[in-house]
Amino acid sequence: MLSSPDLSFSRNLPLVVFNQLGELLQQMAQGVGNNTLILTEAVLARIRIPVEWQYQRFTLVISEGFSALLVGNQEEESRGAEEQGSQCVAEVPSVVATGASRGAGTDLLTLHSALYASLTFNFEAIASFIAKLRDLFESDSHTHQNLERYRQLVGINDATLQSKFTLLLLEYLLPLQNQELTEPSSVTKPEIYVCQPVEDALKKQVSQERLLNQVTTQIRKSLDLPVIMATAIAQVREFLELDRLVIYKFEGSRVNQHATLNGQISLQTPIQNWQDYGGCIVYEARATDAIPSVLHYTEKNCFVRTSPCWEKYRQGFTLAVDDVEKAYALEECLLNFLRESQVRAKLAAPIIFEEKLWGLLIGHQCDDSRQWTESEKSLLTSIAEQLAIAIHQAELMRSLTQEKQTLEQRVIERTMALRDALLAAEAASRLRSEFLATISHELLTPLTYVIGMSSTLLRWPLGELSQRQRDYLQTIHDSGEHLLEMINDILDLSQIEAGKAVLNITEFSLVNIAENTLESLSEKAISEQVNLKLDLQIDPRRDRFTADVGRIEQILWNLLTNAIKFTPEGGSVTLRLWVEDDTAIFQVEDTGIGIPQEQLPLMFEKFQQLDTPYRRRYEGTGLGLALTKQLVQLHRGRIEVESTVGIGSIFTIWIPPQPMKVLSAERCD
Repeated sequence: MLSSPDLSFSRNLPLVVFNQLGELLQQMAQGVGNNTLILTEAVLARIRIPVEWQYQRFTLVISEGFSALLVGNQEEESRGAEEQGSQCVAEVPSVVATGASRGAGTDLLTLHSALYASLTFNFEAIASFIAKLRDLFESDSHTHQNLERYRQLVGINDATLQSKFTLLLLEYLLPLQNQELTEPSSVTKPEIYVCQPVEDALKKQVSQERLLNQVTTQIRKSLDLPVIMATAIAQVREFLELDRLVIYKFEGSRVNQHATLNGQISLQTPIQNWQDYGGCIVYEARATDAIPSVLHYTEKNCFVRTSPCWEKYRQGFTLAVDDVEKAYALEECLLNFLRESQVRAKLAAPIIFEEKLWGLLIGHQCDDSRQWTESEKSLLTSIAEQLAIAIHQAELMRSLTQEKQTLEQRVIERTMALRDALLAAEAASRLRSEFLATISHELLTPLTYVIGMSSTLLRWPLGELSQRQRDYLQTIHDSGEHLLEMINDILDLSQIEAGKAVLNITEFSLVNIAENTLESLSEKAISEQVNLKLDLQIDPRRDRFTADVGRIEQILWNLLTNAIKFTPEGGSVTLRLWVEDDTAIFQVEDTGIGIPQEQLPLMFEKFQQLDTPYRRRYEGTGLGLALTKQLVQLHRGRIEVESTVGIGSIFTIWIPPQPMKVLSAERCD
């Protein structure tokens, strides 16, 4: 009932009556003047509110001459109406029933709820309410300052305006009282079929689940992000019967394609200098062409990353604004922007990619306000999550493609570098071999004269030359022979490396070649006091063999002379011979000084001499074993060595039979 002196009253009112009183207050405020502020609970949609404010509704009118406050709190038994509505779907699976009961609960609340309402014109009570409302916007300095300014504006109402509203209020309340006396239950407890709205909501929820599955399946099947985005927002817009559905992006987009679907889906080309903008609409789906397009729209001033909404969106907050005129009454900049874009109600869900706010999925109602249901909020949030998965999937594919291209380019560059290095090495090796061959040939002519003339002089009668002169001639002759041997080795090695050496394949006796080689080295072994042995382990029926007999003799000569050279006096050198699977195997074993394990890899390198006590005694070029290995490989064979320091070494050679024709040499390096 009314009370004086400020005409305040408190009583239980049906929700419908409470809303009509709020509309009455707003009518009164529109007649006061242009500087009047009208606020409802819709202004709280942009912030997280305490529990005590969640079931509170209000209409607040503030002006210099007239201020009023209508506050309604939902009663406990009215809050249970939602639970009552959910009883009809108790047997439905929880994942479906939850969404359905929420949607049904909203309708049942409208029909059943009663509010404990208070209407006051007391300026102190109104100022106190504004102060509490102001404290809810501590993180929003602009709104906080505006509310404080309006709080200080509140004063005692003008008597004329107060009387005018009192008459309007009486004209409205008196018919309601008469109606309550005659039909007490028609307003507070209407007779309705409770389960029907729940069944309708359940059907809608099933349809939502089907739509979500379609979007999820498309994301799994396709990697084309523009097509996924365009198709998804087209389907969701149609399902929710939205006037417009857009994707608003905060940062620079890597997408640079255009997509169109039914003439209503568009995609914006990337914008330069994204840091100058709060964001940009990159996708859009409209119900009809009559609805204005907001594609390419950018918002520079009203929404910045330091605003409270930015942090709330990052935490996964879904914003539902039933009427922007009420929700943004204190945000003139943003409200004007929404008016220009023809947005009356909006529902925005964040798209979070890698724990960063990528953008927003925003539904628009253009001409009228709209009360968003929980099921609609849930659907938009789920679609936004699926779009974030699609973005992540596209980014992974882009990264993999870029990495693949980078690796392919590196492989190409590396291959080209290796090819150039190989060509350079081959050219250098060829030039070196040609140089050595040329120099060796040039040395052969004078060396032939030196050896030949020294041999002729050594055959003169003793009386013609003194013994000292003969010793000098012998030294000249022996040095010439040694030099000739080295030059021949260089020539052979150069020809093999240049691919010019050929094998002269003939049939011969393995036993004969072994015996002849040992016989030719017998004098050398005797002079070095080394016992030279031959160990034949061959069946006479397998004695015949096909290979280059001259090269085989050269291989055995090099190995045996090397073994004799590094075997101390009194030691022994043994040549073994046997055949396995048509392969001839030669083995040279000595009781020499041996080779350290760390020096074995250098055994067959060119111009390498191992550091041994005999190094100074037997100088050489280090070509003997290198040439031996090349000759073995020229026969497609192999050579191995085993050695122990102080005990001796064993060289083993495998030579397969060669076909009876001349074979061109192959490169062995």
